Amino acid sequence: MRTKGRGAPDANSPWDEIVTLLWMGGHHYQDHAGVRRPVIVGTEFDVVISLYQRDGHGPAAGVEHHYVQAPDGPLSPAQVESICQMANIVAAAVGDGRRVLARCHSGYNRSGLVVAQALINMGYSTEDAIFLIRYRRSKWALNNSLFVDYLNTGLEVARLLTGLGTGL
Repeated sequence: MRTKGRGAPDANSPWDEIVTLLWMGGHHYQDHAGVRRPVIVGTEFDVVISLYQRDGHGPAAGVEHHYVQAPDGPLSPAQVESICQMANIVAAAVGDGRRVLARCHSGYNRSGLVVAQALINMGYSTEDAIFLIRYRRSKWALNNSLFVDYLNTGLEVARLLTGLGTGL
């Protein structure tokens, strides 16, 4: 599920390299002629993290693929934990020299949250991680201010805070 109404256009590329070996993308992009195109992942990457899934968009058989269902909106403690787990997988794979793609519907928010946390795990500051994502992917990346708040708070603290009053 994604939140509508932020006015973000489709990205101009299927995916963009944020740092060496770490790419961020979506399921659609706008080509140079302005036509909306589907993004089909084949064997370009060793590991694909999907936070949105659509039949026919790959990755190819044999590619390590992890899928987590998460909304482009407030996350439950379990969803924050899943984001942390995906970020750990991303950081470890990049550290092992593997090409990684994190993707969601538009390639801006949910994938941005995972990539930012992976960068933080790899030693980047929160500010630098957010800057790199917006600079290399799109100024529209991480336009979900709640996700930026989660990152600034720290995902582990955010997980605890989202569970307050829920009995979790």
